[in-house]
Amino acid sequence: MTDFLLELRSEEIPARMQDRAREDLAKLFAAELAKAGLAATELVTYATPRRLALIARGFPTETAAVSEETKGPKASAPPQALEGFLRKTGLTREQLVERDGVLFAVVEKPGRATTGVLADAIPAIIRAFPWPKAMRWGGASTTMESLRWVRPLQGIVALFGEEIVPVEIAGITSGAATVGHRFHHPGIITIGSADDYVEKLRACHVIVDQAERRQIIALGATMAARKAGLELVQDEGLLTENAGLTEWPVPLLGRFDAAFLSVPPEVIQLTARVNQKYFVCRDAGGALADAFVCTANIDAVDGGEKIVEGNRKVLAARLSDAKFFYETDLKVPLEVQAEKLDRIVFHEKLGTVADKVARVAKLARWLVEEGIVSSKPLPFRSEAAALSPGQGQEPPHWVGGGAVPTSEGTPAELPHPNPSPEGEGLKEELANLAHRAALLCKADLVTGMVGEFPELQGLMGGYYAAAQGEDPRVAAAIRDHYKPVGQGDDVPTDPVTVAVSLADKLDTLVAFFYADLPPTGSKDPFALRRAALGVLELITRNNLRMSLWHAITRGLAGMTTLRCSPEMSKEAIEAHTSAMRATFKTLPAFFADRLKVQQREAGVRHDLIDAVFALGGEDDLVRLLARVHALQKFIGTEDGTNLLAGYKRAANILKKEGVPSSPSPLRGEGRGEGNASTGGSLDNAAQPLSPTLSPEGEREQKELSYTPEPAETALATALDSAEPAASAAIAREDFEAAMAALASLRAPIDTFFETVIVNDPVPEKRTARLALLDRVRAAVHNVADFSRIEG
Repeated sequence: MTDFLLELRSEEIPARMQDRAREDLAKLFAAELAKAGLAATELVTYATPRRLALIARGFPTETAAVSEETKGPKASAPPQALEGFLRKTGLTREQLVERDGVLFAVVEKPGRATTGVLADAIPAIIRAFPWPKAMRWGGASTTMESLRWVRPLQGIVALFGEEIVPVEIAGITSGAATVGHRFHHPGIITIGSADDYVEKLRACHVIVDQAERRQIIALGATMAARKAGLELVQDEGLLTENAGLTEWPVPLLGRFDAAFLSVPPEVIQLTARVNQKYFVCRDAGGALADAFVCTANIDAVDGGEKIVEGNRKVLAARLSDAKFFYETDLKVPLEVQAEKLDRIVFHEKLGTVADKVARVAKLARWLVEEGIVSSKPLPFRSEAAALSPGQGQEPPHWVGGGAVPTSEGTPAELPHPNPSPEGEGLKEELANLAHRAALLCKADLVTGMVGEFPELQGLMGGYYAAAQGEDPRVAAAIRDHYKPVGQGDDVPTDPVTVAVSLADKLDTLVAFFYADLPPTGSKDPFALRRAALGVLELITRNNLRMSLWHAITRGLAGMTTLRCSPEMSKEAIEAHTSAMRATFKTLPAFFADRLKVQQREAGVRHDLIDAVFALGGEDDLVRLLARVHALQKFIGTEDGTNLLAGYKRAANILKKEGVPSSPSPLRGEGRGEGNASTGGSLDNAAQPLSPTLSPEGEREQKELSYTPEPAETALATALDSAEPAASAAIAREDFEAAMAALASLRAPIDTFFETVIVNDPVPEKRTARLALLDRVRAAVHNVADFSRIEG
């Protein structure tokens, strides 16, 4: 078996393209050789700034002989059909093989030399290479047929064992010669085979293995920082980029003027990283130090002193610019900067950034005034159950109206909107801070610093707000209002920041859905999926009890202010109304899809999410997720598994008999009100031990025309207990207790199916028993639609 080496040498390949290029080279090479029936036992690829290389191991010297068989017409076919087949195959009638009355053309193809296969494959690989950006060069570049490569191609090494594979493309002929390091060894190197390629280049100051270069930089930079008593700020992206810029990396530590440390550390780090590709360091206290680490591509005779000095001067110039931007921006109050936002178009259909800021400010204030965002964490069911008046604690507070448990365990209604858990004065203070932060949150977009480094938007606004004497909570909200910006990002918890961040994302979603610009397929130009996930993270991490419907309504109020005026035509009013209706229809469904994605990634079964969503009428995401999590925990138990099996058996019988499902109490329970089970959906059925209520609220018992089986009585009794218990638990949002109430039905249901014939020949018995099963189904649907659960 023989190894093959391919090196494609060119002018500098951008560092950001090198890893993808290695993957593409391996993929194209394997695909081209697979056409000839060849496959390497191992493929290794390398990339440096000046070369892209591949070593393929374990090739035979020639391909195996193959026999190609083509089915033709029947032997009795008309002459015209036979003549057409002979023309297609290039054979004569005598060369055809007849089997079972059918003619076959059998062509024996001998094995082909692997070097010949490689000679054909290499030009095809080069011409088909998918560089993100490529160029043409030289005199041939005037034609579209000329070669395209990332940078001008300069040489090709193609060795099969020690044999040169002959290749010629765009005037470049393959050989065994390459070059070493541009400065240390600029002369020609002759490669003997794939076996000595890596070591010969290493001897000429070229480390072809990108992983080894990364390791050298990481270790060298860390040691240089420690030698100076500092700690290197790790940056994997910068490490990979420096490895892609050098063939012989030498990390060097330098210093810059400490006066530049008056500039925010993020600015210094970004200036060093983006403009100069330098690492930065921290001191023992964790503060940014006046030091940087650059990566030279040469082993200098003076130890790198001149290189460090040159890089220090360049960095000083960059930091001087940054310091100028920072100090200039500080002279202009953010309020004045915010006045310039009306010059920036947010979107042609959605007004200016100033319009958006006004909407966000109103929405942020509303979130606080409604008590959705408050200075105290809002307890959920498990926490609320532990709180009761008379124990030195406030009664539990639920945002958005609905029921709360009292010390007696029965629901107590709160008016809407709910009184805030903090005093009205504190609520007003929070509302004013949120409003102020929202008005200033986009002001840094017009500053010189953010114009130079757009990545710093929000962050610089926070620094400017703090320096100009704004409340620390306002400055923090301006700084963090874009968070969370992706999976794994920090989720704000400060009430002012939460209010502004949530308002900003809600406004973005409502506005773009109002403008009929939702994501489509893989396209999401306005990052609406990310915004929706951000909203979900803010709500769930901070336990915000918010009606999604009300939030969308408030967001659309801002669009009404933007788009409506007394002079509007009838057509414009109709268009506005239609857009609002479409938003109410599409945006909640979009949130539902994003919630499923988020929870699936968190390990929640998709069918359980569907089971709760199927109930409808729920727009409190915290309550919905609590129900889902309790359901997942319950289904994982033996009682849950057996109850699911019993439910499905009952549901299948009812479906077969044409008994429709009862309406879920949840659909009339928009804010958590407890409702007793509606019982069965059979209008004329006699309910065994019926749960109907008398005017006094006590259960009435209807006499049956027959004596029920003991299992019927037991199941009806269990339902009489489980239904109100589950409903009461749901009303106080104790979903684990609701599941426990359902668990009590497991044994009676099992016994019922073991001992009772549902489809009894006696109509009264059959009707009553179907009604009993319908009660089981309705009781279960009070918690979740078990028909959506797999298993």
